[in-house]
Amino acid sequence: MVINQEKAACPSLVAYAGTFTDMSQQGAAAQRRHRRDPEFNREAILAAAAKVFAERGYQQATLREIARRAGVTHGLVVRHFGTKEQLFLAAVPGTRDLADDAAGPLETLPERLAAGYVRRMETSAGTDPLLALLRSAVVDDNASGRLLEAMQRSTSEVYREILGEEATDAVAPFMASLLIGVTFSRYIARAGALAEMSAATLQAHLTTCLRALLATVVSFEADDQDSPRR
Repeated sequence: MVINQEKAACPSLVAYAGTFTDMSQQGAAAQRRHRRDPEFNREAILAAAAKVFAERGYQQATLREIARRAGVTHGLVVRHFGTKEQLFLAAVPGTRDLADDAAGPLETLPERLAAGYVRRMETSAGTDPLLALLRSAVVDDNASGRLLEAMQRSTSEVYREILGEEATDAVAPFMASLLIGVTFSRYIARAGALAEMSAATLQAHLTTCLRALLATVVSFEADDQDSPRR
């Protein structure tokens, strides 16, 4: 009877071993695809960077830690992004998403900018790298100041495509200051009216403020909605 049981068990053992082998082969294949897919690696690095910067702050974050979490080598991170500063700027969602939010009719630009900002900040669960950057800037971190300036230059390039150079130079710094102030009050200090209002109310008021700023350089009239004021 023992011999018969062993014989009966053999097919199951063989099947299990075969399944295990198939899984190992699939895992190895996935790893090879991971190594060969530059876009997959880039997205993995950006996702890891966002988490590390948010958790540790800009100064304490390292490229090696980001590489470890992304499952890639330190050299690959450097190959894709060069420096920690360049990686940070790429990992901040605002600088990457602004072009998508800004695309569309000029008349509804304030609504799209406000909606994109609120959606990003409300769903980041405190992991947006901009929060870490602003926390560092509070303690007079020179690197944070340089990064904030770099971020503003990046966003200004997007606005220039829509508003033109003169209008952008006039209004972009005030728009950036408005969003930085809202970010600090609602998501860092978490105190006062901005912190207490609902996301929908915040979006509505932010739309009004952005429209008022843009109205100083842009005509929102239906018959001239595509032309910055000269």
